Amino acid sequence: MGNLDRIQSSIDYIEKNLKAEISAQELAEQANFSIFHYYRLFQTAVGIPVMQYITRRKLLHAIYEISCGSKMIETALDYGFDTYAGFYKAFKREFGYSPKQFLQNNKLNKPYRMNLFQEGHILMTHKKLSELLTNWNLQNEPIRDIFYESGERNEHAWYVGESYVIKAFANLGNLKNCMNISKSLEKLGVVASLPIETIDGKDIVEDGQLYFVLTKRLQGKPIKAVNMYAGDYKDKARFVGEIIGQLSLALAKVDAVVNDVNIYDSVKNWALPKATEMFDIPESFWKDRMEFFGTLYGALPKQIIHRDPNPSNMIVAEDTWGFIDFDLSERNIRIFDPCYAATGILSESFDEHNQEKLAQWIEIYKNIIYGYDSVAKLSDNETKAIPYVILSNQLICCAWLSEREKYKNVFEVNRKMTRWICKNFDKLMIE
Repeated sequence: MGNLDRIQSSIDYIEKNLKAEISAQELAEQANFSIFHYYRLFQTAVGIPVMQYITRRKLLHAIYEISCGSKMIETALDYGFDTYAGFYKAFKREFGYSPKQFLQNNKLNKPYRMNLFQEGHILMTHKKLSELLTNWNLQNEPIRDIFYESGERNEHAWYVGESYVIKAFANLGNLKNCMNISKSLEKLGVVASLPIETIDGKDIVEDGQLYFVLTKRLQGKPIKAVNMYAGDYKDKARFVGEIIGQLSLALAKVDAVVNDVNIYDSVKNWALPKATEMFDIPESFWKDRMEFFGTLYGALPKQIIHRDPNPSNMIVAEDTWGFIDFDLSERNIRIFDPCYAATGILSESFDEHNQEKLAQWIEIYKNIIYGYDSVAKLSDNETKAIPYVILSNQLICCAWLSEREKYKNVFEVNRKMTRWICKNFDKLMIE
């Protein structure tokens, strides 16, 4: 058994025994390492010290149970905290929020078990981040974790005070591309997160195998999927489409080296074979639609796209708007972005039993496309291809999620959602 296998066994053991008292000495003996060697191996593999990892897992499971209706004090005691005050202090120290603030701001899912062989993880202590922030003379600023609307924690970025964000990258090339795109967009008048130089004039700080950049936090608030259904939802959707259209026009002028992706090949050769195992849908359904998509694909305009324009990545203030997280930007068909934004809204709000809301989403989706078209005029082939891009995005999404235990809950939502899209495919046609 290799070192990583032994650390994974420790992680599995911790997960099964969170309500018991677990010591590092006990884990080291199980892994057949000296305590000193075990400490070093665990922190190298996981990113934070073993005892902090155990505390973090206890806190995450406890707050999840509390969100499901368990009593705070009893749950805190169940997970080994002597008092609720002790639980409160540990929680605030670990996440930068009180338990009450955390529950108010996040929709919680059951914490997933870390799999060192399947997903990339960046776990950083706030103490370590404070040390890194000395490069900007911001070491005394409070640090808080960032959470998505889904309740998932951003493992690569943290708030620093009220004005900054620090982000970690494992790939220097991706970081530089992200920075180049942001700088190019700013020159074109699009609000983006620009890197802030360190006190010795650097954009990037290297620490071990990770690279860190500090940016200004964009003014405004992210768009929330749940709010898209309230009030003048068609106007809101058109606005989303319009700002994605503006971003698309700007990105078409950006000169950056990014991956060139063929979504049609990805679906046909990878995602579609997996889909036959996930969905009880006739093979002829996939065959007919992929064949037609194939006839359109070559004529669809390609350029640099955002690739992840979820509502949470769109920041809107009273008189400005902007985008964050260009980490995944690639060269792809340009209509990918408005289609992805629409399915992102559906994924965050999907309820297969709420027919009224689902019908409303179809109107939201179409108005996003109308808004995009009013800014970045769609070709006839693009208009015809949009439902096929929606379906392709979902197939790729489900295929990717199915291989990652971390996203088990998200996969199940998207699997149901994709089945619903298949059944209502004709309603997605754009007139």
